Amino acid sequence: MSGIGLGVVKVRGRSMEPALHTGDRLVVLRGARPRVGRMAIVRLPPDDDGVPRPLAIKRVTRRDPADPSRFWVEADNQSADGVVDSWTLGHGFHRAEIRALVLFRVPERLPIPWRLLRRIRRQLRRI
Repeated sequence: MSGIGLGVVKVRGRSMEPALHTGDRLVVLRGARPRVGRMAIVRLPPDDDGVPRPLAIKRVTRRDPADPSRFWVEADNQSADGVVDSWTLGHGFHRAEIRALVLFRVPERLPIPWRLLRRIRRQLRRI
């Protein structure tokens, strides 16, 4: 995920239930500014053994009170196994670690309009 552009991601895990479930598809805008109250794709730091974690979906809930240049991100389902967010890490995330903004969820039965997404991507590249 780099630059500005549209993408489609698939949800894995339970940390954002009940809003999102495993298998849900989301249209995201890479490079968009974080917005409080919206879900975003974030780059989590490596685990304690230095193993990289996958990108994750979290909700941007506020600016970090200790560092207003960072954003506090949270899982909707704090009881899910292995939740990693600002609460468990004890700090917010820099803007660069918030990789994309979730625009909307694509209903399971609705096919993704790939042709339309490609056209929008081409238009975004011209900007």
